[in-house]
Amino acid sequence: MKNYLLPFAAALALAVAGCSNGGGKADADAPLTVAATPVPHAEILKEIKPLLTKQGVNLEIKVFTDYVQPNMQVAQKQIDANFFETEPYLDAFNKERGTDLVKVVGVHIEPFGAYSRKFTSIDQLPDGANVVIPNDPSNNSRALLLLAHHHLIELKNPNDRLATLKDISSNPKHLRFRELEAAMLPRVLDEVDLALINTNYALAAKLNPVKDALLIEDKQSPYVNFLVARPDNKDDPRMQKLAKALTSPDVKAFIEKTYGGAVVPAF
Repeated sequence: MKNYLLPFAAALALAVAGCSNGGGKADADAPLTVAATPVPHAEILKEIKPLLTKQGVNLEIKVFTDYVQPNMQVAQKQIDANFFETEPYLDAFNKERGTDLVKVVGVHIEPFGAYSRKFTSIDQLPDGANVVIPNDPSNNSRALLLLAHHHLIELKNPNDRLATLKDISSNPKHLRFRELEAAMLPRVLDEVDLALINTNYALAAKLNPVKDALLIEDKQSPYVNFLVARPDNKDDPRMQKLAKALTSPDVKAFIEKTYGGAVVPAF
């Protein structure tokens, strides 16, 4: 009976091999899926989608409102890449989650800001003010570094990109800190004295970082937003076409015109 099965098994193996070869071609033609937060990342991707279509790349944009799932789904190969994060955030995420996601290209900087509905100047911030900051390691530190830069607090190491509340060495205004998920910060702005908010969430909440922020990073900020992928697909021709489009003169002009300084090209 086995002798009858051997020719069938051989034919089946050839058929599978044929499917595998065809699969390689299908992969090249498959949609390139990219996770992004709504503003400005998804907007920038939508801007370049027609260009990529002409180049044979079917870009599919998956919009997320948090900072965890875009990385997890790329690591799990559910999505090809993401576009929302800075290098310090990526480094902290890889270390904490055991992932090995990699940078593909830097695109822009979103100057991080501190906002208030109650005060129009940081000098008005009272003793014992309630301050909310992001709870993820990278943006948590980024908030503290901004406050330290403007002498509201002092840190043991003013250049530590992984500083935490435990690293505050001086708090002359007795600021009372609370840590929340970054996406929640605009929603509690009316309830607190000061909120340190990522620009993508600020823009989505109709806040203008250039006009509304009481404190804001300058253009020398090291927090560049990167296109991020995996080691196995970062050199995919479709990914490289996306990287080239994201750093094109047209995208630079789009960023400068659309966001008026709230988002700054990094190339």
